[in-house]
Amino acid sequence: MLRAAGVGIGDEVVVPAFGNVEVAEAVALAGAMPVFADIDPVTYCLDPAAVEAAVGPRTAAVVAVHRFGRSADLKRLHELGQRHGLLVLQEGEPAPYDETARRRQRAAYLDARLRGVRTPDGGDGHTYGQYVVRVLGNGRPDRDAFARAVRGRGVDCRVPVKTPVHRLPEFRRCVTLPETERAADETLALPVDGSLTKRDMQRIVSACNALGGLLQTAH
Repeated sequence: MLRAAGVGIGDEVVVPAFGNVEVAEAVALAGAMPVFADIDPVTYCLDPAAVEAAVGPRTAAVVAVHRFGRSADLKRLHELGQRHGLLVLQEGEPAPYDETARRRQRAAYLDARLRGVRTPDGGDGHTYGQYVVRVLGNGRPDRDAFARAVRGRGVDCRVPVKTPVHRLPEFRRCVTLPETERAADETLALPVDGSLTKRDMQRIVSACNALGGLLQTAH
């Protein structure tokens, strides 16, 4: 899509650094330079204000990535694109309706019962492609210790973004992305698949709540 739009050598494309190294790779393959902007801490998608701050004279496009079932703020990004004459592309597909309904049901169960972690904000039609909580404490060691302990109790959780793209050797940049860094240190994806039984859900809640008191309580 970038090449078809004439984006190439000498151009810059604003992308998120929170996951999706493939997006930065696609920009580089087109001959352009990826420029990283910070994310919104609620949706984990590009923050339009951060995108605007990253726009320069060589910026040709913005690639918005929908994350975990939340949509990027396309309205504001398209308005920004019109102001600056930028192409606005998006990456990510919505889940099938039936699967989304089942995931929302399981997410509601977790929302009501989890303690000691910050549950996701369900606004803007969240489809819960992933159920991502924040493990608040003193940074990465707490989240990683929490994940190991939960796995030890039979729950298949995972860290959704281990290293932001701007910290990878091939794309290393000296940029300040505080929300991206914080999300990379605190986020943990818990199971929310439509196939999970009530007993599975109870196991998730029991495993997480048994550890919640060890960490700073989420407010």
